[in-house]
Amino acid sequence: MNGSISRPLILGAGPAGAMAAIALVRAGAQPILIDRDEIVGDALCGGFLSWRSAERLRGIGLDLPDIGAHPVTKLSLYAGKAHAHADLPDRGFGLSRRGLDTAMRGLAVAGGAELQIDHIRKLSLSVAEGERQEWQSDSIFLAAGKHDVRGHSRPRQSSDPALGLRIRIPAQVGQTELLAGKIELHLFPGGYAGIVLQEDGSANICLALRKSMLAQAGGDPRALLDRMAAEHPQFGMRMAFAAPDLPIDSVGAVPYGWIARDTQPGLFRLGDQAAVIPSLAGEGMSIALTSGAMAARFWLEGGGGAAEKYQRAMARAAQRPVGVAKLIWETAESERFGGPLVKLASRAPWLTNIAMRASRIAA
Repeated sequence: MNGSISRPLILGAGPAGAMAAIALVRAGAQPILIDRDEIVGDALCGGFLSWRSAERLRGIGLDLPDIGAHPVTKLSLYAGKAHAHADLPDRGFGLSRRGLDTAMRGLAVAGGAELQIDHIRKLSLSVAEGERQEWQSDSIFLAAGKHDVRGHSRPRQSSDPALGLRIRIPAQVGQTELLAGKIELHLFPGGYAGIVLQEDGSANICLALRKSMLAQAGGDPRALLDRMAAEHPQFGMRMAFAAPDLPIDSVGAVPYGWIARDTQPGLFRLGDQAAVIPSLAGEGMSIALTSGAMAARFWLEGGGGAAEKYQRAMARAAQRPVGVAKLIWETAESERFGGPLVKLASRAPWLTNIAMRASRIAA
């Protein structure tokens, strides 16, 4: 066993876990932050931070322009021949998860959080079983992102679940001219792609697609992307910058729309383990940061016994943004409604602004 049972364990040093660690150490607690990777990687999900996320990060002393984040002021929507453009309610940023996670982990460790490297294989009441050792605490913060930990899997009920794909295209002059200052959403029957420049000038292309689409492409992600590029000219213009041998990352069976409405004593579910918002809303990072700060606040007030109260409060806070984003996602991926949705946005861009504000988490 490691440490005393009163020290909170945080499983995952991404934005949610790091945010919890920062809040805890600044209040005098001594959390143990456990991550599987000693060197910070570049997680598949993320890459865009809304104005709400930027504001919350400034609150902990992390100003995104200072770490090179790419400013984003406009949203562009594409579906078939239809397109629409709108100003964001406030400035967002393109930033890789490697850049964000490195900065946040650094703040947590500098503040006094103890960082340990271990791969947690199973989680049960008060015990996290790692490859290195067994960790015990009466307060566990589960911040494992979209990947489940055995013993606490999220339900997957869809007959055709969503999967996530990501391709990162290195910086190129023509690509920068095409994408500078904006985030793009390309809507397809069965899914969508989000595209935004990162701090190094590379283009981050993240897609949420139905698993059946990959099956139709013979299980080959690049064949699927090439087919989509051929069928959707605007998306094809962006994929034209992608060399054939670029790696493609993937994550399967993402339960978009799921919210954790309860938990077991002592277990605080954070980020995607608390609520999985369709990533077209660009609010996943804000939910991660909000959940980390909120969980820390509840723990400081009531210890491990406050976990269930926290989870109910987090579920209430996530209900509206997740519900709005899920409705938009289901409409956007529909072959019948995706195009008309974009045409409506082109005629009334103020509706896009309302939708963006409605899908923000307010807690």
